[in-house]
This record gives sequence, C-alpha cells and structure tokens, in this order.
Amino acid sequence: MPQIVLASQSASRRRLLEGAGISPLVKISHVDEETDFFNAMTPADMVIALAVTKAHTVREAIDFPAIIIGCDSTFDVDGVSFGKPGSPEVARERAMAISGRSGLLHTGHCVIDTEQGREIVDRITTKVTFSKMSDEEIDDYIASEEPLNVAGGFTLDGFGSPFIPIIEGDYTNVVGISMPFIRSAMSQLGYSWPQVKEMR
Repeated sequence: MPQIVLASQSASRRRLLEGAGISPLVKISHVDEETDFFNAMTPADMVIALAVTKAHTVREAIDFPAIIIGCDSTFDVDGVSFGKPGSPEVARERAMAISGRSGLLHTGHCVIDTEQGREIVDRITTKVTFSKMSDEEIDDYIASEEPLNVAGGFTLDGFGSPFIPIIEGDYTNVVGISMPFIRSAMSQLGYSWPQVKEMR
C-alpha cells in the first residue's frame, strides 16, 4: 500500500485528513508562491498551478510508493486574489474589503499516485459571505494574528467563524482541502475509502 503524503504545511489540511481517519506524512514543498509567473494568473488558474507544482516538487523528493496530495487556496474577490496577508496592515485592508460582501474560495488539488503514474487535478470553489464587521471587531480579529498566514485572511474553523453566516458549497474546501474531492480522486485511482484509511 502506498503512503499518503500531504505536500503542505497547513495544520488545517492535516487536521481535516486526520479527522476523517487518514494519517498523512507531511512533506513541505517549499515552493515560492509569490512569483511573477503565478501572480500573473487568474485566482482560479493560480490555485491549480500551485497545487500541481507543490505535488510534483514533493514527488521528486521522495523514493517510496506514495499518494501525494498538493493543495493551494486563495480567496477571489472581484477577480483579485486574496492570498495570505502576511502583515496586520494587509489583513486589515482585506477585512474591510470583504466586510458585508461575498467572494469565492478556490482550492486547487493535485493527487499523484506514484505507483500507477497517474494524477488527478481539479479546483473546488465555495462561495463565502461575510457579515458587516465593525472596526473594533476587525482590530480584535487581526490582533489574534490568526488571519495573517491563511488564504483570504480568514478562517472558517477558528476566530473568523462568527463573521461568516453563509457558505455555498463545500465546507471542508474553505478549511483547506475538499474531503469529498479526495474521496472521489481515491475512487478514480481504484481505492475504496476504507483502504485509504489503512494507508500508513
């Protein structure tokens, strides 16, 4: 049986997999996401390109049978990619921009089965709607430092949850990895879900 490898340092992605009974080996790709090549793409195309790049980078670094899962997420607001803010100033600008509005959370997925030499790639999109947030609420949220290093500058499974009354689509996709997609991809590769949970 191949080992499941998560090509991501995201704690949320790892928690989702573990919560569904999967124990991934984490291998960080160290792909530079902030290049002109990726930044020139639309948000919807960029997440696919980055997911594929991360998965293939990790594939080149391992020498054992594996199913590698690469992901990348961004929040698309009017065609503009809101990735990880990185600083309180950017996080505040983005929180003000999305307050009381909706955007599209795109997650690109790339699943590579090294034994079969097959890969399955797709993008899952979920519409996320925010409540109007007061300046005090925005400042308090940013002070938590939670939004600084997550796509879009918000989380659905943490301090950001009180401000998100509506999501249309896959909840796990917003957290970071679409678990229904992962199950579908594994099925296409010929593995039943109980088999997937046995991969160590």
